[in-house]
Amino acid sequence: MTTRSVSGIRWARSWRVNPSDLGSRVALLFMVGSALFALGSLPAYAARVDPRISAGTFFVGSIFFTAAALGQFDQQIDRTTSGKRNWRDTARGALFWSAFVQLIGTFLFNISTGAAMNTSLDDPDINRLVWAPDMFGSVAFLVASHLAWTVVCGGWWAVRRDDEDWWISAINYVGSIFFMASAIASLVLPTGQALNITLVDLATFLGACCFFLGAYLLLPPPSRS
Repeated sequence: MTTRSVSGIRWARSWRVNPSDLGSRVALLFMVGSALFALGSLPAYAARVDPRISAGTFFVGSIFFTAAALGQFDQQIDRTTSGKRNWRDTARGALFWSAFVQLIGTFLFNISTGAAMNTSLDDPDINRLVWAPDMFGSVAFLVASHLAWTVVCGGWWAVRRDDEDWWISAINYVGSIFFMASAIASLVLPTGQALNITLVDLATFLGACCFFLGAYLLLPPPSRS
């Protein structure tokens, strides 16, 4: 039995992961968080549930993002033989800073989505407590994606279709761009309406799908028999 591949990349992934494998746990946590963000962005879902449940869907998704980002951050911290973290070496690496900035972004999403569950906020408070941390969280994700991209590419740009890490980085970068577009479009205008609610939902959904796919590629490929 052979696994389908494109440009040398094995796209099939194994769902039978070792719970003790941090990389697999990170992948699954990101996938759950992404799935919840995709669900929450569906207009049909929002129309059928209480606004607090809809907002809570994003909040729970953001918690999964934070848990995954904590695991990914820990992966970038080298450990000495005594078990202590070697900050001096890892702090110089772009991947370390990418993971750190991404973690900050998830905390900002926690704040934004948590505040959004308060349906009694007026427009200025929505922009201050919901939109602002969402915007800065999206900026953090974009910066983190760019740092990871430059590491994978060895510079500003490269096309490496046979490189699994390149695909993961590229997909996550596109997802971050979608999240940024969603954040910009969610600004509440003086009229009380978002700048573009259709773009908010669409960009959030597409961004979540990108992050889901990027996380899926972090899972191990099926073992060859």
